[in-house]
Amino acid sequence: MLSQKKCVPCQGGIDPLNHKQVSKLISKLEDGWGTLENIKIKKEYIFNLYSQAISFTNKVANLAESENHHPYIHINFKKVEIIIFTHKINGLHENDFILASKCDLLFEK
Repeated sequence: MLSQKKCVPCQGGIDPLNHKQVSKLISKLEDGWGTLENIKIKKEYIFNLYSQAISFTNKVANLAESENHHPYIHINFKKVEIIIFTHKINGLHENDFILASKCDLLFEK
C-alpha cells in the first residue's frame, strides 16, 4: 500500500518512471488522479467551504514537510489542485505516488 511507504530522497541521476510503470502506480491511487505533460500527476479536490480548502492545503503542506517532497498547490476558492512530480529527474518517481496516496488520506469527504 503506497500510503504506508515513506518518500526517500531522490538525488537525481536516475530515469523517471516509464509509461507502463506510471499506469501501474496511478491505478493504485484513488479516482481523480491523472497525468499532466507526461511528467506530472495532478488531482483537484473540491470543498464545500473556502475554510475547508485552506485547512486541507495546510495539512498537505505539513505532509510535504514531513515527507520532504513538495507538490505544487493551487487554491481557487473551494478548489485545491495538487500537482506532483520529482524535480530532480523532471518526471515521475514512486515518491510522487506515495505523496499522492497520502494526500487522498487527508481529504475528508
